[in-house]
Amino acid sequence: MEIAAASTVSVAPQLPRLTNAFSRKLGSISSLSFGSLKRNYCVGKVSASSSVDVITADKISPASFLDKRETGGVLHFVKYHGLGNDFILVDNRDSSEPKITQEQAAKLCDRNFGVGADGVIFAMPGVNGTDYTMRIFNSDGSEPEMCGNGVRCFARFIAELERTCKGKTVVLTALWVVQVKVDMGIPILKAQDVPTKLPGNKGEAVIQAELVVDGVSWNVTCVSMGNPHCITFGTKGGPLPEIGPKFEHHEMFPARTNTEFVEVLSRSHLKMRVWERGAGATLACGTGACALVVAAVLEGRANRKCTVDLPGGP
Repeated sequence: MEIAAASTVSVAPQLPRLTNAFSRKLGSISSLSFGSLKRNYCVGKVSASSSVDVITADKISPASFLDKRETGGVLHFVKYHGLGNDFILVDNRDSSEPKITQEQAAKLCDRNFGVGADGVIFAMPGVNGTDYTMRIFNSDGSEPEMCGNGVRCFARFIAELERTCKGKTVVLTALWVVQVKVDMGIPILKAQDVPTKLPGNKGEAVIQAELVVDGVSWNVTCVSMGNPHCITFGTKGGPLPEIGPKFEHHEMFPARTNTEFVEVLSRSHLKMRVWERGAGATLACGTGACALVVAAVLEGRANRKCTVDLPGGP
């Protein structure tokens, strides 16, 4: 879903940080690919302190919105989701610093008093010869290293900012779907690079290792897709809001961790629930879907090409 909106959130400087960099070659296809993006158009105003007023508008032109620029402390943004994993997108190409602080991002992501989202993504100037960089703040204000669904939403946002769809004609309506595939890169398995303090039990990798969480023993595999993931297979465990934070903040994960709880339906069909670091229970996680397929292959549970069912869809 996409929301074109005006916000009264003020702008504050941010500390510089290494960002994810992108070239205009946005159409590369990964062997681990996932889902579609959806949006519709709305307009509204958001108060930095509390209230939000979003009004449905069926005939808002994306071009007219994207031509706008911030004036008088107003922040323009759009909203996308990939399988329900939703993000606020901000055109930040005129500055190397995010237009809002991490604290303000957390307020915008609040689903009761803000816009509501799993994170805020900034499209920023390129570095080191690339065309763009991307930064993202989670809904709790923290800054992750990578986000798979976020990258897909970012790619679609950039394509629209440039008024190009790679030579294809796209009809913009009040609600539409578009496929975006991204190359997620090579998974990282070395324990200290994930990072995890669990000792490697298959060379330097952590595969089906024991992890005791709140007195309960779990078998876990640790994978990084640019951000840390802990994957466990089976159906045990309590409610996700109870068990998820215990994994996320476990002492064995010095940078905290995303956690995937996976049920194997067949060697080509997996089902997962996810607790995302910094965002909690979300409807989808792109890096998590990729990480769990890697873990399933390493544990001999699945083929290299799989369908992964997430709460937001396959």
